[in-house]
Amino acid sequence: MKKLTSIIAIAASIAAADGINAQSTEKHTQNPWTLVYDGAITKNEPGKVNIHPVTYKLNGIDIAANVYTPANYDASGKYPAIVVAHPNGGIKEQTAGLYAQRLAEAGYITMAADASYQGASGGEPRHTDNPAYRTEDIRGMADFITKYAGVDANRLGVLGICGGGGYTIKAVQTDKRFKAVATLGMFNTGEVRRNGFQNSQLNTIQDRLKQATDARTQMVTTGKIVYAGVSSVKDEDIAKTSTDLYREGYLYYYRTHAHPNSTFLYTMSSLLDLMQWDATTNMELINQPLLMIAGSKADTKYMTEEAFGKAINSQKKELFQVEGATHIQTYWKPEYVNQITSKLNEFFSENLK
Repeated sequence: MKKLTSIIAIAASIAAADGINAQSTEKHTQNPWTLVYDGAITKNEPGKVNIHPVTYKLNGIDIAANVYTPANYDASGKYPAIVVAHPNGGIKEQTAGLYAQRLAEAGYITMAADASYQGASGGEPRHTDNPAYRTEDIRGMADFITKYAGVDANRLGVLGICGGGGYTIKAVQTDKRFKAVATLGMFNTGEVRRNGFQNSQLNTIQDRLKQATDARTQMVTTGKIVYAGVSSVKDEDIAKTSTDLYREGYLYYYRTHAHPNSTFLYTMSSLLDLMQWDATTNMELINQPLLMIAGSKADTKYMTEEAFGKAINSQKKELFQVEGATHIQTYWKPEYVNQITSKLNEFFSENLK
């Protein structure tokens, strides 16, 4: 069987219900907003953090998002706001929603949105992962939240998680509405799709570009979409996966925090855009305060360190390590989430005055 960590493993088919894994848990059905993270809101109550599902148009596509308002929210007030960009394969109901809720508990108006072509948002073909679209999604969140009742548009921050972190540092290079920038487990999708995780596929770049080109040709000539990634995974294959990122990621996305809108699939033709793109190009354009967070044991940490070193013009920057944490553990493990939330609140409160 082809190694699961390969980013070009073609899925045989998409599950009948888009993105649904037959082995997924049913945790999403137990929450009225299908939130799957621990401690999620189960009902809106006066005087507490509330959740507000919203939709809006971005370049003709319907975007699905959740806005979280802090306790005792007053629409006539002026609150700092933070938008949260979700990981690759993730959606707003998972770790992006967790951190949005936790930051709302600290007094911010927050927002987590599904990327275009993914989750509950619109766009065809499904699971397109185009870096230009993902960057525009973050700008679109800024468009929406800065017009939301009670938001002080001059105090806007952004948190990008995993792949959302890579797209975030690209967005803020030019979009100066974001006054403070934070990433968690930043994942440079372009670098990984091009070179392989931990530069493990440098010798197959041209072969994979040919596969992506062939997939584009097939889509145009027959209408059939070829997918990369995995649509489901067996327990024994999870156990055999050598990297923490993918082994723990399969457990998170397909077992403990599974959701029918979340999938590791992406269109093979997306590689045509991804493999020529890099999150860290033009990092010198970032002049905003920058906080980059990574687990000390994260096998993705090298990407955060690389990006951090290139942010030479940030007004003030900090690389914060979560001791003992792997990449995926920062998505859910309470002791790490508490530590990260505290650090984020310290950073944003200082820089969104």
